Amino acid sequence: MRERLFSLISRYNLRANPDLGQNFLMVPDIVERNVERAGLSERDRVLEVGPGLGVLTDALSKRAGKVYAIEKDHRLVEILRREYDWPNVEIIEGDALRVDFPEFNKIVSNLPYGISSPVTFRFLKHEFERAVLIYQLEFARRMVAKPGDRNYSRLSLMVQARARAELVERIGKGAFWPRPKVDSAVVILEPKPRDERVELDENLVRALFQHRRSTALAALKKSHHMLGLGREEFRKIRDVLPGMPHAEERVFRLSPYEVKEIEEFLRAGGILDSHSPGSSSNSAV
Repeated sequence: MRERLFSLISRYNLRANPDLGQNFLMVPDIVERNVERAGLSERDRVLEVGPGLGVLTDALSKRAGKVYAIEKDHRLVEILRREYDWPNVEIIEGDALRVDFPEFNKIVSNLPYGISSPVTFRFLKHEFERAVLIYQLEFARRMVAKPGDRNYSRLSLMVQARARAELVERIGKGAFWPRPKVDSAVVILEPKPRDERVELDENLVRALFQHRRSTALAALKKSHHMLGLGREEFRKIRDVLPGMPHAEERVFRLSPYEVKEIEEFLRAGGILDSHSPGSSSNSAV
């Protein structure tokens, strides 16, 4: 695998494009473990974002019924089409944040790190069974952090409102070419059943986590403008806020369900209905 990768790099005089977050995975054991983690069979239609030079794509093609590989870099698209003859792989040239996703039920990707957040939330707008994804280590730690943890953030809450996330492997810098500046990690993501998902008002979440160490009450007082409330409007409702659920809880200790309770209280009082649009749960975090 490593030899194949460097042979292609040499043959095409290829340089990674840092603007596209290109770091090519070149350790066969990691590739194989991620394919195993996906539990692939002939019935599976797999989405891969950022196939690079096809190392992971090749392994996926041998297990899955169909692989859709989305690649933005035209140079790499041309190399993949020239060097491989996969009967069950469709290469889609385009931006994974913009192209229409084909129908899929699993995702396996070494993601371009620059789009980790928006592409993850785009994934979560679709129905799928399991995703096996490589992220920068610190991003992965924030994804899986629990309420009260040092790394618990807006990202943690928004992901866990819709899915179960587990960090299963840390990957050193030397597993990639070119070597990134930070370590990476593998995260398994599985959407929760529909009746367990929590749809959250994104502006409310932003307002709270702008001051994650403050109490929920203090955070909303400091960030009321993020809910679309002007100074005069806020004066009219500020006496109501101490009565909201979890008012004295620190923001970084709030679970998705507790934030939902705060949202429902604010909506019942007309505070969010008039000023704050509904949740989209898919923007960059």
